[in-house]
Amino acid sequence: MARTTGGSWWRRFGRATACAAGASALAVVMASCGATGQAEQGAPPPATESADAPQTESASPAAKAPSVEEGWPRWGFTHTGTSANNVTREFEQAVAGALAGTPMLQNQHIMGFGALNPEPYPGQYYWEDLDSRIGVMRQSRATPVITLCCAPDWMKGGPEGPTEESAWGEHLEDAPYPEHFDDFAKLSAAVATRYKDVKYFMVWNEFKGFWKDHAKPADYKGYTQMYNKVYDAVKAARPDAQVGGPYLGFDSNNGGDSELRGDWGVVNQNVLDAFNYWYEHKKGADFIVVDGASVTDAHELLPDEFGALSKFSAVTKWLREKTDDLPVWWSEWYFVPEDGTRWDEPKRLAVQAASMMEFARSGAATALYWNPQAKQNPCQGCMWEPRGGALTPTGRLMTGFAKWFPAGARIESVESSDPAVRVLAQPEQLLLVNTTGKAVSTTVDGKEFALKAYEIKWSGR
Repeated sequence: MARTTGGSWWRRFGRATACAAGASALAVVMASCGATGQAEQGAPPPATESADAPQTESASPAAKAPSVEEGWPRWGFTHTGTSANNVTREFEQAVAGALAGTPMLQNQHIMGFGALNPEPYPGQYYWEDLDSRIGVMRQSRATPVITLCCAPDWMKGGPEGPTEESAWGEHLEDAPYPEHFDDFAKLSAAVATRYKDVKYFMVWNEFKGFWKDHAKPADYKGYTQMYNKVYDAVKAARPDAQVGGPYLGFDSNNGGDSELRGDWGVVNQNVLDAFNYWYEHKKGADFIVVDGASVTDAHELLPDEFGALSKFSAVTKWLREKTDDLPVWWSEWYFVPEDGTRWDEPKRLAVQAASMMEFARSGAATALYWNPQAKQNPCQGCMWEPRGGALTPTGRLMTGFAKWFPAGARIESVESSDPAVRVLAQPEQLLLVNTTGKAVSTTVDGKEFALKAYEIKWSGR
């Protein structure tokens, strides 16, 4: 993706400025969500009995399961500028009830992305927005996660007091000044102390303010210094808390000299340098946090939209080997070029499903979907209907993966007679994705399947 300044978080600010809880941020969020036909696919049916069939070997066997606690759901989403708590109490309850059927992870930032400034004056806290979002998580039986980002204005050169309207767009991504790293660590500890039922904390977001020009090296020393202070403060306040970083975007280009490369492109060497420095100098980490897109910085899909998804597996494999198999969390992931490209919903869903297959096969411990929501207008990619709160095909796709392919699921090697149909299998369920824009027939697991263009099909084994 082309950038001028600011790094990969411009994807989020340009699309959702999910930073603000005010009217202007909502306008940006809603403008990003266009009307589209919602294909009724992505919803798994109950498992059905099927005759035994000989198992065949797949060309890309699954990696070993990630090292996580028993019952870890693997899948989840991040609340953004508008969420279930921003409409009515009845709507919130409807969404929470729909999500509670298949609990998964839910993540919220402490400032921005639907939350106002949590510490407008030193030592004076504002918890209303965080309380409200955590309330949604509790109602929906989620495993809650908090992202310790972003920083109050007075920690980064701004005034004390509630954040002004202009500051949301202009300064949300600013990093706290080094003389305020201790203050941000203290705020992080206060968050961990208030929400004792939240066990998992991600530190910062995409090196915001620590990497303003991706053509140059990041300020990885500054980030690591802040991370270590936050890590120590949160662990002192909550020894049971799990803390992870560096929440670094693994950007890629068409060419380059880094070791992490494939048909999908080459990861920016500045990314690897930043990651390696943090990993070697961190105080500790309970899990690794990264994000990224299958699309290159120049909006290319190499060799195509489905082939590019192998980047997710390649990065996960590299991280697992590099970090002695610490759990790898994808805090965000993207697969549509952000140059004005729009796909019909069946295709977008098919690419999303295929990307989630890559995470499952490569042993990613966690994958959090960046959930774009609106209050009224139709919204492509939203997990629930802006009116009524029922799960959309995207939401049902997420819950289907959470039900059938949690982190502990045994991934089995099963192949399709038509290579255009991708398959993910566990002992009780198959998931098939047609990666073409035409109808196909294929044999999988001894059964014949007919799939429409870009169709997603669940089948019991």
